[in-house]
Amino acid sequence: MKYFNPETKTYKLLEALKAGNTFTQAQADKKFGIKNLSAEASRLRAGGHAVYSNTSKAGNGVTVTTYSLGRPSREIVALGYAAKQAGFTVETIKAI
Repeated sequence: MKYFNPETKTYKLLEALKAGNTFTQAQADKKFGIKNLSAEASRLRAGGHAVYSNTSKAGNGVTVTTYSLGRPSREIVALGYAAKQAGFTVETIKAI
């Protein structure tokens, strides 16, 4: 797991997600000043956190994506172990 500087927006978002909160782009912008929640979610995922995005339609027909922190499935964990045994590292996967 990657650790984030406690003074960053990424860290503050992660702590809020760990507390069980979910966020839309508008909520993250208002609470943390995060202008691109999708990029922050990708950063957290790259750091080893299971950030999930769920898309739904609001009552006015607008598509809204909500982000939450979860637990990876057993299959994902098993794939991670298999990749490690095969000699893959984060650096080799990023190079692909």
